[in-house]
Amino acid sequence: MNKNRGTKIEINSHLQDHWTEQESENVKVVVDFFQRLMNEHDFEYTLNKYAGGSYIQHNRAIKNEISGVVDYVKTLTKRFPEYSFDVKRIIADGDFVVLHSHCTMKEKHRGNEKKGFIITDTFRLENGKLAEHWDAIQPIDTFSRFLFLLTGGSIGNNNPTF
Repeated sequence: MNKNRGTKIEINSHLQDHWTEQESENVKVVVDFFQRLMNEHDFEYTLNKYAGGSYIQHNRAIKNEISGVVDYVKTLTKRFPEYSFDVKRIIADGDFVVLHSHCTMKEKHRGNEKKGFIITDTFRLENGKLAEHWDAIQPIDTFSRFLFLLTGGSIGNNNPTF
């Protein structure tokens, strides 16, 4: 794992004056989790800091708990070690934090809006801890559409999608 890999989420450019203190804290938790897992691929840190509580995963391809999403990203990064998210928008509303991102599989595609995926991740927090996750994924190019078809069929949990 290379901690310098991936896009850096610049949280200060996303913080909003109208957010409550708790909403800002929730955003910081989600951004730390997302940065360390999705961009830095720091699986040990992610498990040490975020595993342990109840975490319900609503993406049917991923197993429940933080360990389920870590295992999923581990598998993905074996094939695509440059996998990274560029967070474009962050929305906070009470216990919910939404990240709207451009995900790419290769470093050379970062910033190219004709490559990769558009992904919206919605997190629900309880008492400042990650509790639930939903996502919506839109492949942009032919390769991403093909990859989406190949990886979209496995079922990792029986949670409702909504």
